[in-house]
Amino acid sequence: NGTSELQLERMSVYFNEASGNKYVPRAVLVDLEPGTMDAVRAGPFGQLFRPDNFVFGQSGA
Repeated sequence: NGTSELQLERMSVYFNEASGNKYVPRAVLVDLEPGTMDAVRAGPFGQLFRPDNFVFGQSGA
């Protein structure tokens, strides 16, 4: 649940601290289909990721 000392100490392994004491996942999302990335962005977790961490092709494979 993110409240133990060990979990809080290891936050930087998976997250970068942004302004306002918010944490952003350390991730790069890659897909050849832009529609897949649009679905992730529109989903419940889409706002967690930085927009420049989405990498996609111009057309499907």
